[in-house]
Amino acid sequence: MKHCAGYSAVSRRLAQVCVLLLTLSSSPAQAEVALGASLPELLSYARQHNPALAAERAETEATYARAEAAGTLPDPSFQIELMDVTNSMRGGGTTILPGQVGETRYRIVQPLPAWGKRELDSRAAQTRAERAEATQAQTWLNLAAEIKTAWLRYYAADREQMLNDDALALLQALEDTTLTRYRLGLAPQQAVLRTQRETTGRRLASITIAQRRHAAQAALNALLSRPASSALALPLDPPALPRLQPYAGLLDIARATSPALAAEAHAVEVAQLERDRTRRDRYPDFSIGLTNNQPRGGDASWDLMLEMMIPLQQSARRAREREAAHLLDAADARRTAAMASLEGELGRAHAAYLAGRESLNLLMASLLPQATATRDAARNAFANNRVDFDTVLEAEEQLIATRMQILETEVDTRLALVELEKIVGELQ
Repeated sequence: MKHCAGYSAVSRRLAQVCVLLLTLSSSPAQAEVALGASLPELLSYARQHNPALAAERAETEATYARAEAAGTLPDPSFQIELMDVTNSMRGGGTTILPGQVGETRYRIVQPLPAWGKRELDSRAAQTRAERAEATQAQTWLNLAAEIKTAWLRYYAADREQMLNDDALALLQALEDTTLTRYRLGLAPQQAVLRTQRETTGRRLASITIAQRRHAAQAALNALLSRPASSALALPLDPPALPRLQPYAGLLDIARATSPALAAEAHAVEVAQLERDRTRRDRYPDFSIGLTNNQPRGGDASWDLMLEMMIPLQQSARRAREREAAHLLDAADARRTAAMASLEGELGRAHAAYLAGRESLNLLMASLLPQATATRDAARNAFANNRVDFDTVLEAEEQLIATRMQILETEVDTRLALVELEKIVGELQ
């Protein structure tokens, strides 16, 4: 959908077509330069090259690898005990060689956590990994929203430059006409001076717009991890604005798909598992050991050992249980706060989008045709000497202002759509 109707910059459209053709036929290095024409290619490039997202992916993989090791038995220990190293019982010299002392004992000890602890450790680690994955998904949504916002700023500056160029061309044509009429005595000198003043103002505005365009280009390249001065293709028209579901429907989708809410829900589950794991410390841990006794000059024998940890430090254990309970309360409160924040952000973005879409339709359907008709009528009346130059200039300025307002309204509406997509996901 092309909201900025009336553009006369046909050459810009031809340039865009040429850029697309060059992109399809160029080498990979040249294709990189042609980024910027549309959002899908930018988002695809960012998925592969953004270092912050790569760091999130690596951390998520690390948490899944850690989860695989959680809940396994602790490593056993191996002991060698040398009895009577002085050989005072059997005669001989002092030595530390196994088999040369009074008795050598080889022992293997395996710690055994109390029942249920390993399972809780494994579940908690797996839930942490799932939370990291949800956090990674939210990071991508935030990055995608930043890229979309930066691209829209770039698009707005490009279209504003086109409108300003059109306005400058109109003013220059009016200036030529006014000078001709002034020389014939049909227009006052003030009309010529005002036209020149308006033309200079448009040239100054062009400098400001160019600065905004360069700033948007630098911001977009930074999000793509490219040098700030990297060239970008001319932005194409974005797709038509979609019709949205009612707020209640979008809220249901957001509750089911929001990575931020999923991350907070996983945080609550982790806190619950940690609380249950802390309560399991009321039960003792065990160790079993198997010992091989080899006396010097005697027969070997085997011993079996069972060791139990006695949980006597009740005050420390109760303090850890209180800590776990408070952490669970905090996680649950953060989940509630995240839900409230999501509902508020969704409501604001939804209202802004609907208002912007309605305003845009009204501007396109009513105000733009009215301003165009007024401008055309003023031109005809001026050509027939029925109105003065100020009337024509005011009509031209009103049409330019209407087009600028349409562009601003379109960009604001699309920015609201970006916020909705960050909360709900893709809506098109």
